Amino acid sequence: MSANKKLLFLPGDGIGPEVMDQVRRVIDGMAKTRSVNFDITDGLVGGACYDKHGCAVTDETMSDAMNVDAVVLGAVGGPKWDNVERQHRPEAGLLRLRKDMDLYANLRPAIVFDSLLDASTLKPEIVQGLDILILRELTAGVYFGEPRGIETLPDGTRRGLDTQVYTEAEIDRIVRLSFELAAKRDSRVTSVEKANVMESGVFWRQVATNVHKDYPAIALSHMYADNCAMQLVRNPKQFDVIVTDNLFGDILSDCAAMLTGSLGMLPSASLGEADESGRRRAMYEPVHGSAPDIAGQAKANPLATILSFAMCLRYSFDMKEDAEVLERAVENVLNAGLRTADIMSPGMTQVTTDGMGKAVVTELDKLAG
Repeated sequence: MSANKKLLFLPGDGIGPEVMDQVRRVIDGMAKTRSVNFDITDGLVGGACYDKHGCAVTDETMSDAMNVDAVVLGAVGGPKWDNVERQHRPEAGLLRLRKDMDLYANLRPAIVFDSLLDASTLKPEIVQGLDILILRELTAGVYFGEPRGIETLPDGTRRGLDTQVYTEAEIDRIVRLSFELAAKRDSRVTSVEKANVMESGVFWRQVATNVHKDYPAIALSHMYADNCAMQLVRNPKQFDVIVTDNLFGDILSDCAAMLTGSLGMLPSASLGEADESGRRRAMYEPVHGSAPDIAGQAKANPLATILSFAMCLRYSFDMKEDAEVLERAVENVLNAGLRTADIMSPGMTQVTTDGMGKAVVTELDKLAG
C-alpha cells in the first residue's frame, strides 16, 4: 500500500456531513481496489464550530490545516446563524482558511456530461461537450480590500464602502497559473475584468499582458466581465480557461455552474503557491452550499464533493490516473441512469445520497477488475 497521505476533513453544516460521508466511502473503496491509503483528521468549521467553540474555526483547526497535505470541506452556513456577529458567522471560517492558507487560486471546472444534457436550461447544442475551467483569484480584491465598512459622514449621510485593490504580484501569480493550466488543455486563456470603467481593471489587463510574454504558445484574449457573463450563456464553448478577480470570479463561476444543470455536480479546488518541493497548500470543496432545507433527508447530491476529491488526487497528490478512474466511475453511474433529486429526469432511477455514493464505489470495483 502506498505511503500515507494526510487529509483534514471539515464536514461543516447542513448537507456537508452527508456528502463528506460519501467521500469517506470512496476513500475506503480506493484503499481496497487501488491500494491507496489516507490518514484523515476530522475538524469543525462554520456553524458547527460556532455552536461548540463560539467561533467559525479554531486556531487548532487552522494549525491542522497548515500541516496536512490537503483539506476537504463540505459546506458552511445556514439561517440558524444569520444573527451571529459577522466575525463569527460560518462564512468567516471559510474566509480564514482561504486567507491564512494563502489559497489564492480557486479552480472551478464546468463540465457537461452527455448523460446530463437535459439538466441544463440551455439548448443541448449549446452545452454539449462543454469543458471550461474558471480561475478565480481568492485572497485579495474587494472581499479583502481596505478601507471597508459602513460610516456616517459629517453631514449625517450614511454610506457603505468596500475597496477593490490588487498588487502586481497578486495578479501575476493567478494569471501565470492560468497559462500553466491552459498549456495542459486547449492553450487558450480569457482574462476578464472591467478595464473600461475600473482602474483596477486597467491594471489587471496590463499585468496579464505582461505575464503573457513568458507564455507565447498560449493564446490570450481580454473580455469585460459583463460581456463574459453574456457570452457564457450565448456561446460558452468559445472559452477554455477564464482567469479573473475575486468578485467577478464569484459571479461568473456560478453562472457557468448552471450551464451544467446543477450546482450539485460542480467541484472546486483552492490552491496556494508551490514550495521548493512542489507542494501546495490546498482545499477542495463542492461549489454548492449547505442546503439546510434538505439536510438530513438523504436528498443531497454527493457527486460534486466526490469530484472535488478527484481534483485533490490530481492537484495535491499527482495521482492523475486515480483521479481519472474516479471521474470515469462517476460518469458511468450517470450513464447507467442513477440520479439524485436535483438532477432527476423522466426515465431515470432516483437514489439517495448513500445510494449514489455506494454506486460510485461499486463502479470503482468494476473498473479495478
